[in-house]
Amino acid sequence: MVDLTKKPYYLNEEQIKWVEDTIASMTLEEKIGQLFVNMVGNAEERKPENIKKMIDTYHPGAIRYHNAPKEELWEMANCLQNTSRIPFLIASNCEAGGNGGTGGGTPMANGAAMAAMDSEDAVYKMATVAAKEAEAVGCNWNFAPVVDLTYNWRNTIVQLRAFNHNPDDVIRYSKVFFKAMRERNLATCIKHFPGDGTEENDQHLIMGINEYSCEHWDETFGKVYKELIDEGVMTIMAGHIALPAYSKKLRPGIKDEDIRPATLAPELITDLLKGQLGFNGLVVTDASHMIGMFGATIPRKEQVPGAIAAGCDMFLFFNDKEEDFGYMMEGYKNGTITEERLNDALHRILGVKAALNLHTKKAEGRLMQPKSHLEIVGCEAHKKASRELADQYITLVKDRLGYLPMTPERYKKIKLFYIGSEDMVIAGTKIPADNSTVINDIVGQLEAEGFEVDASVPAKKGKMEDFKKAYDLVLLVLNVQGFAQFNTMRVKWDEPTKQPWYMSEVPTVVVSLSNTNNLIDVPMARCYINSYMAHHESFAATLEKLMGKSEFKGRFDENVFCGRWETRF
Repeated sequence: MVDLTKKPYYLNEEQIKWVEDTIASMTLEEKIGQLFVNMVGNAEERKPENIKKMIDTYHPGAIRYHNAPKEELWEMANCLQNTSRIPFLIASNCEAGGNGGTGGGTPMANGAAMAAMDSEDAVYKMATVAAKEAEAVGCNWNFAPVVDLTYNWRNTIVQLRAFNHNPDDVIRYSKVFFKAMRERNLATCIKHFPGDGTEENDQHLIMGINEYSCEHWDETFGKVYKELIDEGVMTIMAGHIALPAYSKKLRPGIKDEDIRPATLAPELITDLLKGQLGFNGLVVTDASHMIGMFGATIPRKEQVPGAIAAGCDMFLFFNDKEEDFGYMMEGYKNGTITEERLNDALHRILGVKAALNLHTKKAEGRLMQPKSHLEIVGCEAHKKASRELADQYITLVKDRLGYLPMTPERYKKIKLFYIGSEDMVIAGTKIPADNSTVINDIVGQLEAEGFEVDASVPAKKGKMEDFKKAYDLVLLVLNVQGFAQFNTMRVKWDEPTKQPWYMSEVPTVVVSLSNTNNLIDVPMARCYINSYMAHHESFAATLEKLMGKSEFKGRFDENVFCGRWETRF
Protein backbone atom coordinates (compact mmCIF):
# COMPACT_ATOMS: atom_id res chain seq x y z
CA MET A 1 0.00 0.00 0.00
CA VAL A 2 1.05 3.55 -0.70
CA ASP A 3 2.38 5.71 2.14
CA LEU A 4 1.04 9.23 1.64
CA THR A 5 3.32 10.68 4.30
CA LYS A 6 6.38 9.83 2.23
CA LYS A 7 7.87 10.82 -1.11
CA PRO A 8 6.50 11.98 -3.50
CA TYR A 9 3.40 13.18 -1.58
CA TYR A 10 4.57 14.27 1.88
CA LEU A 11 0.96 14.82 2.90
CA ASN A 12 0.07 16.33 6.26
CA GLU A 13 -2.79 15.22 8.51
CA GLU A 14 -5.31 17.58 6.94
CA GLN A 15 -4.47 16.42 3.42
CA ILE A 16 -4.63 12.75 4.39
CA LYS A 17 -7.97 13.32 6.09
CA TRP A 18 -9.32 14.82 2.86
CA VAL A 19 -8.12 11.77 0.91
CA GLU A 20 -9.68 9.34 3.40
CA ASP A 21 -12.94 11.26 3.75
CA THR A 22 -13.30 11.61 -0.01
CA ILE A 23 -12.77 7.91 -0.66
CA ALA A 24 -15.21 7.04 2.11
CA SER A 25 -17.84 9.31 0.53
CA MET A 26 -17.56 7.79 -2.94
CA THR A 27 -20.05 5.44 -4.54
CA LEU A 28 -18.61 2.37 -6.25
CA GLU A 29 -19.26 4.04 -9.61
CA GLU A 30 -17.27 7.08 -8.53
CA LYS A 31 -14.39 4.90 -7.36
CA ILE A 32 -14.25 3.05 -10.66
CA GLY A 33 -14.51 6.32 -12.58
CA GLN A 34 -11.52 7.83 -10.74
CA LEU A 35 -9.34 5.21 -12.42
CA PHE A 36 -9.92 6.74 -15.86
CA VAL A 37 -8.30 9.64 -17.68
CA ASN A 38 -10.92 10.73 -20.19
CA MET A 39 -10.11 12.32 -23.56
CA VAL A 40 -12.14 15.45 -24.28
CA GLY A 41 -11.67 15.42 -28.00
CA ASN A 42 -13.69 18.13 -29.71
CA ALA A 43 -15.86 21.21 -29.33
CA GLU A 44 -19.01 19.12 -28.89
CA GLU A 45 -17.50 17.28 -25.93
CA ARG A 46 -16.37 20.58 -24.43
CA LYS A 47 -19.93 21.91 -24.18
CA PRO A 48 -21.00 22.38 -20.53
CA GLU A 49 -24.00 20.09 -20.83
CA ASN A 50 -21.84 17.30 -22.25
CA ILE A 51 -19.15 17.80 -19.62
CA LYS A 52 -21.80 17.47 -16.91
CA LYS A 53 -23.20 14.33 -18.53
CA MET A 54 -19.73 12.80 -18.78
CA ILE A 55 -18.98 13.53 -15.12
CA ASP A 56 -22.37 12.31 -13.87
CA THR A 57 -22.13 9.07 -15.87
CA TYR A 58 -18.45 8.09 -15.76
CA HIS A 59 -16.89 10.14 -12.92
CA PRO A 60 -13.33 10.22 -14.37
CA GLY A 61 -10.48 11.29 -12.15
CA ALA A 62 -8.62 13.18 -14.87
CA ILE A 63 -8.88 14.41 -18.43
CA ARG A 64 -6.62 15.06 -21.38
CA TYR A 65 -7.79 16.93 -24.46
CA HIS A 66 -6.96 17.81 -28.05
CA ASN A 67 -5.46 21.25 -28.47
CA ALA A 68 -7.88 24.06 -29.21
CA PRO A 69 -7.90 27.86 -28.86
CA LYS A 70 -6.82 28.88 -25.37
CA GLU A 71 -10.15 30.52 -24.53
CA GLU A 72 -12.04 27.31 -25.29
CA LEU A 73 -9.69 25.22 -23.18
CA TRP A 74 -9.97 27.62 -20.25
CA GLU A 75 -13.76 27.43 -20.42
CA MET A 76 -13.56 23.62 -20.57
CA ALA A 77 -11.26 23.38 -17.56
CA ASN A 78 -13.30 25.89 -15.60
CA CYS A 79 -16.49 23.94 -16.31
CA LEU A 80 -14.85 20.65 -15.31
CA GLN A 81 -13.60 21.98 -12.00
CA ASN A 82 -16.86 23.74 -11.14
CA THR A 83 -19.05 20.78 -12.08
CA SER A 84 -17.20 17.98 -10.32
CA ARG A 85 -17.26 17.68 -6.53
CA ILE A 86 -13.78 16.10 -6.67
CA PRO A 87 -11.16 18.27 -8.37
CA PHE A 88 -9.84 17.04 -11.69
CA LEU A 89 -6.31 16.32 -12.77
CA ILE A 90 -6.11 18.09 -16.14
CA ALA A 91 -3.20 16.84 -18.19
CA SER A 92 -1.17 18.50 -20.91
CA ASN A 93 1.64 17.16 -23.09
CA CYS A 94 4.08 20.04 -22.73
CA GLU A 95 7.28 18.23 -23.68
CA ALA A 96 8.66 21.01 -25.88
CA GLY A 97 6.82 24.17 -24.84
CA GLY A 98 3.35 25.59 -24.41
CA ASN A 99 2.31 24.26 -27.82
CA GLY A 100 1.78 20.89 -26.10
CA GLY A 101 -0.90 22.40 -23.91
CA THR A 102 -2.90 24.80 -26.03
CA GLY A 103 -3.46 26.07 -29.51
CA GLY A 104 -1.29 29.15 -29.97
CA GLY A 105 1.13 27.94 -27.29
CA THR A 106 4.79 28.76 -27.73
CA PRO A 107 7.01 26.02 -29.21
CA MET A 108 10.34 26.17 -27.43
CA ALA A 109 12.65 23.17 -27.79
CA ASN A 110 12.05 19.44 -27.98
CA GLY A 111 14.18 16.92 -26.13
CA ALA A 112 16.76 16.50 -28.89
CA ALA A 113 17.14 20.27 -29.20
CA MET A 114 17.68 20.56 -25.47
CA ALA A 115 20.40 17.93 -25.62
CA ALA A 116 21.96 19.85 -28.53
CA MET A 117 22.22 22.88 -26.24
CA ASP A 118 23.47 20.82 -23.27
CA SER A 119 22.32 23.60 -20.96
CA GLU A 120 20.34 23.08 -17.78
CA ASP A 121 19.43 26.78 -17.87
CA ALA A 122 17.91 26.29 -21.32
CA VAL A 123 15.86 23.32 -20.10
CA TYR A 124 14.61 25.41 -17.20
CA LYS A 125 13.65 28.26 -19.53
CA MET A 126 11.78 25.89 -21.85
CA ALA A 127 9.94 24.14 -19.01
CA THR A 128 9.03 27.42 -17.34
CA VAL A 129 7.31 28.71 -20.46
CA ALA A 130 5.57 25.36 -20.90
CA ALA A 131 4.37 25.37 -17.29
CA LYS A 132 3.10 28.95 -17.39
CA GLU A 133 1.11 28.42 -20.58
CA ALA A 134 -0.29 25.06 -19.45
CA GLU A 135 -1.28 26.53 -16.10
CA ALA A 136 -3.02 29.45 -17.85
CA VAL A 137 -5.54 27.11 -19.53
CA GLY A 138 -6.14 25.10 -16.34
CA CYS A 139 -3.64 22.24 -16.50
CA ASN A 140 -2.09 20.81 -13.34
CA TRP A 141 -0.48 17.62 -14.68
CA ASN A 142 2.16 17.47 -17.41
CA PHE A 143 2.83 14.22 -19.25
CA ALA A 144 6.54 15.06 -19.50
CA PRO A 145 9.48 14.84 -19.63
CA VAL A 146 10.28 11.96 -21.96
CA VAL A 147 13.13 10.05 -20.32
CA ASP A 148 13.58 7.35 -22.93
CA LEU A 149 17.07 6.72 -24.27
CA THR A 150 17.69 6.99 -28.02
CA TYR A 151 20.01 4.05 -28.58
CA ASN A 152 18.47 3.13 -31.94
CA TRP A 153 18.66 5.87 -34.57
CA ARG A 154 15.74 4.29 -36.44
CA ASN A 155 13.31 4.91 -33.59
CA THR A 156 10.34 6.91 -34.83
CA ILE A 157 8.58 7.89 -31.61
CA VAL A 158 11.10 9.34 -29.16
CA GLN A 159 13.98 10.30 -31.44
CA LEU A 160 13.12 13.99 -31.10
CA ARG A 161 11.05 13.88 -27.92
CA ALA A 162 13.70 12.20 -25.76
CA PHE A 163 16.93 13.99 -24.87
CA ASN A 164 19.56 11.49 -26.01
CA HIS A 165 21.07 8.15 -25.02
CA ASN A 166 23.21 9.39 -22.13
CA PRO A 167 21.54 8.49 -18.80
CA ASP A 168 23.45 11.19 -16.93
CA ASP A 169 22.26 13.89 -19.36
CA VAL A 170 18.67 12.69 -19.10
CA ILE A 171 18.84 12.76 -15.30
CA ARG A 172 20.34 16.28 -15.22
CA TYR A 173 17.83 17.77 -17.63
CA SER A 174 14.85 16.03 -16.03
CA LYS A 175 15.64 17.34 -12.57
CA VAL A 176 15.66 20.90 -13.91
CA PHE A 177 12.41 20.19 -15.75
CA PHE A 178 10.86 19.03 -12.47
CA LYS A 179 11.95 22.23 -10.74
CA ALA A 180 10.22 24.44 -13.29
CA MET A 181 7.00 22.42 -13.08
CA ARG A 182 6.96 22.40 -9.27
CA GLU A 183 7.23 26.19 -9.24
CA ARG A 184 3.91 26.36 -11.13
CA ASN A 185 2.32 23.53 -9.08
CA LEU A 186 2.21 21.05 -11.97
CA ALA A 187 2.79 17.36 -11.37
CA THR A 188 5.26 15.76 -13.75
CA CYS A 189 5.01 12.36 -15.43
CA ILE A 190 8.12 10.66 -16.78
CA LYS A 191 7.61 8.22 -19.63
CA HIS A 192 7.59 5.55 -21.09
CA PHE A 193 8.49 2.89 -18.51
CA PRO A 194 10.34 0.51 -18.90
CA GLY A 195 11.93 2.54 -21.68
CA ASP A 196 11.66 3.24 -25.39
CA GLY A 197 14.50 3.93 -27.80
CA THR A 198 16.19 0.56 -28.22
CA GLU A 199 14.12 -0.46 -31.24
CA GLU A 200 12.40 1.14 -34.20
CA ASN A 201 8.79 0.13 -33.60
CA ASP A 202 5.94 2.47 -32.69
CA GLN A 203 3.73 1.31 -29.83
CA HIS A 204 0.79 3.02 -31.52
CA LEU A 205 1.03 0.18 -34.05
CA ILE A 206 2.69 -2.76 -32.31
CA MET A 207 3.84 -3.80 -28.85
CA GLY A 208 7.27 -2.37 -28.11
CA ILE A 209 10.11 -4.52 -26.82
CA ASN A 210 13.06 -3.37 -24.76
CA GLU A 211 15.41 -6.26 -25.37
CA TYR A 212 18.07 -5.29 -22.81
CA SER A 213 19.37 -7.77 -20.23
CA CYS A 214 18.50 -7.05 -16.61
CA GLU A 215 22.05 -5.88 -15.92
CA HIS A 216 22.18 -3.59 -18.96
CA TRP A 217 18.73 -2.18 -18.16
CA ASP A 218 19.80 -1.48 -14.57
CA GLU A 219 22.80 0.51 -15.84
CA THR A 220 20.79 2.57 -18.33
CA PHE A 221 17.02 2.91 -18.08
CA GLY A 222 16.97 1.61 -14.52
CA LYS A 223 19.52 4.21 -13.48
CA VAL A 224 17.37 7.00 -14.94
CA TYR A 225 14.19 5.79 -13.23
CA LYS A 226 15.86 5.19 -9.88
CA GLU A 227 17.48 8.65 -9.82
CA LEU A 228 14.26 10.42 -10.82
CA ILE A 229 12.15 8.43 -8.35
CA ASP A 230 14.60 9.47 -5.64
CA GLU A 231 14.26 13.06 -6.89
CA GLY A 232 10.53 12.88 -6.19
CA VAL A 233 8.78 12.50 -9.52
CA MET A 234 5.09 12.20 -8.70
CA THR A 235 3.78 10.11 -11.61
CA ILE A 236 5.14 7.68 -14.19
CA MET A 237 3.58 6.61 -17.47
CA ALA A 238 3.83 2.91 -18.26
CA GLY A 239 4.44 2.17 -21.91
CA HIS A 240 3.09 -0.64 -24.04
CA ILE A 241 6.63 -1.97 -23.97
CA ALA A 242 7.71 -5.42 -22.85
CA LEU A 243 10.94 -6.08 -20.96
CA PRO A 244 11.34 -9.83 -21.45
CA ALA A 245 14.55 -10.23 -19.44
CA TYR A 246 12.96 -8.85 -16.28
CA SER A 247 9.64 -10.61 -16.87
CA LYS A 248 11.56 -13.90 -17.02
CA LYS A 249 13.68 -13.03 -13.98
CA LEU A 250 10.71 -11.99 -11.84
CA ARG A 251 8.34 -14.67 -13.15
CA PRO A 252 10.53 -17.79 -13.57
CA GLY A 253 8.98 -20.16 -16.05
CA ILE A 254 6.85 -17.54 -17.82
CA LYS A 255 6.23 -18.56 -21.42
CA ASP A 256 7.22 -16.19 -24.22
CA GLU A 257 3.62 -16.02 -25.40
CA ASP A 258 2.56 -14.83 -21.93
CA ILE A 259 4.97 -11.89 -21.79
CA ARG A 260 2.96 -8.66 -21.78
CA PRO A 261 3.73 -4.97 -22.22
CA ALA A 262 4.43 -3.17 -18.95
CA THR A 263 0.88 -1.81 -18.84
CA LEU A 264 -0.37 -5.37 -18.33
CA ALA A 265 2.62 -6.91 -16.53
CA PRO A 266 2.44 -7.01 -12.70
CA GLU A 267 6.05 -8.15 -12.52
CA LEU A 268 7.14 -4.90 -14.20
CA ILE A 269 4.80 -2.43 -12.47
CA THR A 270 4.24 -3.94 -9.03
CA ASP A 271 7.48 -5.88 -8.58
CA LEU A 272 10.08 -3.88 -10.53
CA LEU A 273 8.82 -0.29 -10.52
CA LYS A 274 6.96 -0.09 -7.22
CA GLY A 275 8.97 -2.81 -5.49
CA GLN A 276 12.60 -2.95 -6.56
CA LEU A 277 12.82 0.74 -7.58
CA GLY A 278 10.69 1.91 -4.65
CA PHE A 279 8.22 4.09 -6.56
CA ASN A 280 5.53 5.26 -4.15
CA GLY A 281 3.72 7.51 -6.64
CA LEU A 282 1.02 7.11 -9.28
CA VAL A 283 1.35 5.01 -12.44
CA VAL A 284 -0.78 5.88 -15.45
CA THR A 285 -0.95 3.73 -18.57
CA ASP A 286 0.00 5.07 -21.95
CA ALA A 287 -2.98 5.66 -24.24
CA SER A 288 -5.10 2.51 -24.25
CA HIS A 289 -6.23 2.91 -27.86
CA MET A 290 -2.69 2.14 -29.01
CA ILE A 291 -2.23 -1.21 -30.72
CA GLY A 292 0.63 -1.94 -28.33
CA MET A 293 -2.15 -2.62 -25.81
CA PHE A 294 -4.95 -3.68 -28.15
CA GLY A 295 -2.60 -6.18 -29.76
CA ALA A 296 -1.92 -8.04 -26.52
CA THR A 297 -3.06 -11.64 -26.71
CA ILE A 298 -5.93 -11.16 -24.25
CA PRO A 299 -9.34 -9.58 -24.96
CA ARG A 300 -10.09 -5.94 -24.20
CA LYS A 301 -12.44 -6.88 -21.36
CA GLU A 302 -9.43 -8.39 -19.59
CA GLN A 303 -6.99 -5.64 -20.59
CA VAL A 304 -8.95 -2.81 -18.99
CA PRO A 305 -9.12 -4.17 -15.41
CA GLY A 306 -5.89 -6.09 -16.03
CA ALA A 307 -3.91 -2.86 -16.24
CA ILE A 308 -5.10 -1.82 -12.78
CA ALA A 309 -4.54 -5.33 -11.41
CA ALA A 310 -0.99 -5.20 -12.78
CA GLY A 311 -0.29 -2.12 -10.65
CA CYS A 312 -1.20 0.79 -12.91
CA ASP A 313 -3.34 3.29 -11.00
CA MET A 314 -5.01 5.17 -13.85
CA PHE A 315 -6.18 4.04 -17.28
CA LEU A 316 -5.49 6.53 -20.07
CA PHE A 317 -8.51 7.05 -22.32
CA PHE A 318 -11.65 5.11 -23.03
CA ASN A 319 -12.00 3.30 -26.33
CA ASP A 320 -15.76 3.37 -25.81
CA LYS A 321 -16.84 4.96 -22.54
CA GLU A 322 -19.77 2.68 -21.79
CA GLU A 323 -17.93 -0.47 -22.73
CA ASP A 324 -14.61 0.24 -20.99
CA PHE A 325 -16.34 1.50 -17.84
CA GLY A 326 -18.34 -1.71 -17.85
CA TYR A 327 -15.19 -3.79 -18.31
CA MET A 328 -13.53 -2.03 -15.35
CA MET A 329 -16.60 -2.51 -13.13
CA GLU A 330 -16.86 -6.16 -14.11
CA GLY A 331 -13.15 -6.61 -13.35
CA TYR A 332 -13.72 -5.30 -9.84
CA LYS A 333 -16.79 -7.43 -9.26
CA ASN A 334 -15.14 -10.64 -10.48
CA GLY A 335 -12.03 -10.06 -8.36
CA THR A 336 -9.54 -9.18 -11.10
CA ILE A 337 -9.16 -5.87 -9.27
CA THR A 338 -9.06 -6.65 -5.57
CA GLU A 339 -10.49 -4.32 -2.94
CA GLU A 340 -6.95 -3.70 -1.70
CA ARG A 341 -5.69 -2.82 -5.20
CA LEU A 342 -8.62 -0.46 -5.86
CA ASN A 343 -8.12 1.23 -2.50
CA ASP A 344 -4.39 1.62 -3.14
CA ALA A 345 -4.98 3.15 -6.58
CA LEU A 346 -7.55 5.59 -5.19
CA HIS A 347 -5.16 6.71 -2.47
CA ARG A 348 -2.45 7.36 -5.05
CA ILE A 349 -4.82 9.31 -7.32
CA LEU A 350 -6.25 11.46 -4.58
CA GLY A 351 -2.80 11.70 -3.01
CA VAL A 352 -1.54 13.53 -6.09
CA LYS A 353 -4.54 15.86 -5.97
CA ALA A 354 -3.93 16.56 -2.29
CA ALA A 355 -0.20 17.10 -2.82
CA LEU A 356 -1.11 19.76 -5.39
CA ASN A 357 -3.62 21.17 -2.87
CA LEU A 358 -6.39 20.96 -5.45
CA HIS A 359 -8.96 20.37 -2.71
CA THR A 360 -8.12 23.58 -0.85
CA LYS A 361 -7.88 25.55 -4.06
CA LYS A 362 -11.31 24.30 -5.05
CA ALA A 363 -12.76 25.30 -1.71
CA GLU A 364 -11.22 28.76 -2.11
CA GLY A 365 -12.18 29.15 -5.78
CA ARG A 366 -8.53 29.21 -6.91
CA LEU A 367 -8.31 26.13 -9.12
CA MET A 368 -8.23 28.28 -12.24
CA GLN A 369 -6.06 31.25 -13.08
CA PRO A 370 -8.10 34.36 -13.99
CA LYS A 371 -9.11 34.26 -17.63
CA SER A 372 -7.10 37.43 -18.22
CA HIS A 373 -4.00 35.35 -17.53
CA LEU A 374 -4.45 33.75 -20.95
CA GLU A 375 -2.55 36.68 -22.43
CA ILE A 376 0.64 34.92 -21.41
CA VAL A 377 0.02 32.17 -24.00
CA GLY A 378 2.13 32.89 -27.08
CA CYS A 379 3.16 36.29 -25.70
CA GLU A 380 6.09 38.22 -27.15
CA ALA A 381 8.29 37.48 -24.14
CA HIS A 382 7.84 33.74 -24.74
CA LYS A 383 8.50 34.09 -28.47
CA LYS A 384 11.70 35.95 -27.60
CA ALA A 385 12.70 33.10 -25.29
CA SER A 386 11.97 30.66 -28.14
CA ARG A 387 14.26 32.63 -30.45
CA GLU A 388 17.00 32.62 -27.84
CA LEU A 389 16.84 28.85 -27.51
CA ALA A 390 16.79 28.32 -31.28
CA ASP A 391 19.99 30.36 -31.51
CA GLN A 392 21.61 27.80 -29.22
CA TYR A 393 20.34 24.50 -30.63
CA ILE A 394 20.66 24.82 -34.43
CA THR A 395 23.38 22.33 -35.33
CA LEU A 396 25.79 22.19 -38.27
CA VAL A 397 26.60 18.54 -38.86
CA LYS A 398 28.85 19.12 -41.87
CA ASP A 399 29.83 21.62 -44.58
CA ARG A 400 32.60 19.73 -46.32
CA LEU A 401 32.81 21.83 -49.48
CA GLY A 402 32.40 25.22 -47.87
CA TYR A 403 28.94 26.09 -49.22
CA LEU A 404 28.39 28.40 -46.28
CA PRO A 405 27.86 31.25 -45.73
CA MET A 406 24.76 31.29 -47.89
CA THR A 407 24.34 34.94 -48.87
CA PRO A 408 22.47 36.71 -51.71
CA GLU A 409 25.85 37.81 -53.04
CA ARG A 410 26.98 34.20 -53.51
CA TYR A 411 23.65 32.55 -54.26
CA LYS A 412 21.04 35.00 -55.43
CA LYS A 413 18.73 32.46 -57.06
CA ILE A 414 17.59 29.63 -54.79
CA LYS A 415 15.64 26.56 -55.74
CA LEU A 416 13.65 25.40 -52.72
CA PHE A 417 12.67 21.76 -52.53
CA TYR A 418 10.54 20.81 -49.55
CA ILE A 419 9.72 17.31 -48.34
CA GLY A 420 6.85 17.64 -45.91
CA SER A 421 5.32 15.74 -43.07
CA GLU A 422 2.66 13.10 -43.25
CA ASP A 423 -0.55 13.42 -41.27
CA MET A 424 -0.36 12.30 -37.66
CA VAL A 425 -2.71 10.24 -35.52
CA ILE A 426 -2.78 11.63 -32.00
CA ALA A 427 -4.91 10.06 -29.28
CA GLY A 428 -6.91 8.24 -31.93
CA THR A 429 -7.62 11.31 -34.05
CA LYS A 430 -6.07 12.13 -37.41
CA ILE A 431 -4.29 15.49 -37.43
CA PRO A 432 -3.61 16.80 -40.97
CA ALA A 433 -0.12 18.08 -41.72
CA ASP A 434 0.10 21.79 -42.51
CA ASN A 435 3.06 21.91 -44.88
CA SER A 436 1.93 25.00 -46.79
CA THR A 437 2.27 27.20 -43.71
CA VAL A 438 5.86 26.04 -43.20
CA ILE A 439 6.76 26.53 -46.87
CA ASN A 440 5.27 30.02 -47.02
CA ASP A 441 7.10 31.04 -43.86
CA ILE A 442 10.44 29.80 -45.23
CA VAL A 443 9.96 31.54 -48.57
CA GLY A 444 8.97 34.77 -46.84
CA GLN A 445 12.05 34.75 -44.63
CA LEU A 446 14.38 34.02 -47.55
CA GLU A 447 12.88 36.74 -49.72
CA ALA A 448 13.10 39.24 -46.87
CA GLU A 449 16.87 38.64 -46.87
CA GLY A 450 17.15 39.39 -50.59
CA PHE A 451 17.09 35.92 -52.12
CA GLU A 452 15.05 35.08 -55.20
CA VAL A 453 13.22 31.86 -54.36
CA ASP A 454 11.57 29.36 -56.67
CA ALA A 455 9.51 26.90 -54.62
CA SER A 456 7.58 25.41 -57.53
CA VAL A 457 7.71 21.70 -58.23
CA PRO A 458 8.43 21.11 -61.94
CA ALA A 459 6.78 18.22 -63.72
CA LYS A 460 10.11 16.88 -65.02
CA LYS A 461 13.77 17.35 -64.34
CA GLY A 462 14.75 18.92 -67.66
CA LYS A 463 18.32 19.59 -68.79
CA MET A 464 21.03 19.78 -66.19
CA GLU A 465 22.76 22.71 -67.88
CA ASP A 466 19.54 24.70 -67.89
CA PHE A 467 19.03 23.93 -64.18
CA LYS A 468 22.57 25.10 -63.39
CA LYS A 469 22.00 28.36 -65.23
CA ALA A 470 18.68 29.00 -63.49
CA TYR A 471 19.79 28.45 -59.89
CA ASP A 472 22.83 29.26 -57.80
CA LEU A 473 21.93 26.96 -54.91
CA VAL A 474 19.40 24.32 -53.91
CA LEU A 475 17.92 24.50 -50.44
CA LEU A 476 16.49 21.07 -49.63
CA VAL A 477 14.28 21.34 -46.55
CA LEU A 478 13.21 18.07 -44.93
CA ASN A 479 10.36 18.04 -42.46
CA VAL A 480 9.91 14.31 -42.09
CA GLN A 481 7.78 13.43 -39.12
CA GLY A 482 4.78 11.25 -38.50
CA PHE A 483 2.97 9.67 -35.62
CA ALA A 484 1.08 6.41 -35.27
CA GLN A 485 1.35 5.56 -38.97
CA PHE A 486 4.85 4.20 -39.54
CA ASN A 487 7.15 1.80 -37.74
CA THR A 488 10.03 3.42 -39.60
CA MET A 489 10.27 6.93 -41.02
CA ARG A 490 12.36 7.77 -44.05
CA VAL A 491 12.42 10.55 -46.59
CA LYS A 492 9.56 10.07 -49.05
CA TRP A 493 10.50 11.57 -52.40
CA ASP A 494 6.95 12.45 -53.37
CA GLU A 495 8.01 14.01 -56.68
CA PRO A 496 10.84 12.75 -58.95
CA THR A 497 12.09 16.30 -59.48
CA LYS A 498 12.77 16.67 -55.74
CA GLN A 499 15.09 13.66 -55.71
CA PRO A 500 18.75 14.70 -55.25
CA TRP A 501 19.80 14.50 -58.92
CA TYR A 502 21.23 18.02 -58.60
CA MET A 503 23.55 17.57 -55.61
CA SER A 504 26.73 16.87 -57.57
CA GLU A 505 26.09 19.80 -59.95
CA VAL A 506 24.64 22.64 -57.87
CA PRO A 507 25.64 23.64 -54.32
CA THR A 508 23.00 22.08 -52.07
CA VAL A 509 22.25 22.85 -48.45
CA VAL A 510 20.11 20.28 -46.61
CA VAL A 511 18.15 21.48 -43.58
CA SER A 512 16.10 19.11 -41.45
CA LEU A 513 13.30 20.70 -39.45
CA SER A 514 12.50 17.53 -37.54
CA ASN A 515 14.01 14.04 -37.92
CA THR A 516 17.70 14.30 -37.01
CA ASN A 517 18.80 11.22 -38.95
CA ASN A 518 17.94 12.06 -42.53
CA LEU A 519 21.51 11.54 -43.70
CA ILE A 520 20.58 7.89 -44.20
CA ASP A 521 18.58 9.07 -47.24
CA VAL A 522 20.88 11.89 -48.39
CA PRO A 523 24.37 10.55 -47.61
CA MET A 524 25.71 12.47 -50.62
CA ALA A 525 24.80 15.79 -48.96
CA ARG A 526 27.94 17.82 -48.31
CA CYS A 527 26.19 20.43 -46.17
CA TYR A 528 23.66 19.29 -43.59
CA ILE A 529 21.98 21.13 -40.69
CA ASN A 530 19.63 19.90 -37.98
CA SER A 531 17.08 22.50 -36.86
CA TYR A 532 14.96 20.12 -34.74
CA MET A 533 11.69 22.07 -34.91
CA ALA A 534 9.44 23.36 -37.72
CA HIS A 535 8.37 26.74 -36.39
CA HIS A 536 9.16 30.34 -37.35
CA GLU A 537 11.77 31.03 -34.69
CA SER A 538 13.65 27.85 -35.47
CA PHE A 539 14.01 28.60 -39.18
CA ALA A 540 14.82 32.25 -38.47
CA ALA A 541 17.76 31.15 -36.33
CA THR A 542 18.75 28.62 -39.00
CA LEU A 543 18.76 31.28 -41.70
CA GLU A 544 20.89 33.62 -39.60
CA LYS A 545 23.47 30.89 -39.24
CA LEU A 546 23.31 29.85 -42.88
CA MET A 547 24.05 33.44 -43.83
CA GLY A 548 26.96 33.70 -41.42
CA LYS A 549 25.27 36.27 -39.18
CA SER A 550 25.75 34.07 -36.13
CA GLU A 551 27.66 30.91 -35.34
CA PHE A 552 26.30 27.40 -35.06
CA LYS A 553 26.21 26.45 -31.37
CA GLY A 554 24.37 23.12 -31.19
CA ARG A 555 26.11 19.79 -30.65
CA PHE A 556 25.12 16.68 -32.55
CA ASP A 557 24.78 13.11 -31.42
CA GLU A 558 26.61 10.31 -33.24
CA ASN A 559 23.18 8.97 -34.19
CA VAL A 560 23.07 11.57 -36.97
CA PHE A 561 25.43 9.42 -39.04
CA CYS A 562 23.10 6.41 -38.82
CA GLY A 563 25.97 3.99 -38.34
CA ARG A 564 27.13 4.50 -41.95
CA TRP A 565 30.56 5.53 -43.20
CA GLU A 566 29.38 7.44 -46.28
CA THR A 567 27.21 9.85 -44.28
CA ARG A 568 30.27 11.37 -42.61
CA PHE A 569 32.00 12.95 -45.61
